[in-house]
Amino acid sequence: MFTTKYENTTVIRNYIILAATVVFTSMGLTDTFMAPTRSGQQDRLDNYGRVVSAGLVAYSQKLGR
Repeated sequence: MFTTKYENTTVIRNYIILAATVVFTSMGLTDTFMAPTRSGQQDRLDNYGRVVSAGLVAYSQKLGR
């Protein structure tokens, strides 16, 4: 009977920690990529995304063979 109470408390605590981590991480990423000082580097970020996409496509084609 007592283990259920403690297990529920642990699950709720872990959920709150996970939710807070996701919120703070997403806020940090948004600040990083949407900052006015980085707007001049948008082309570099776009090119990096293209390189990563091409790498993923090449890897998936390699796995499919």
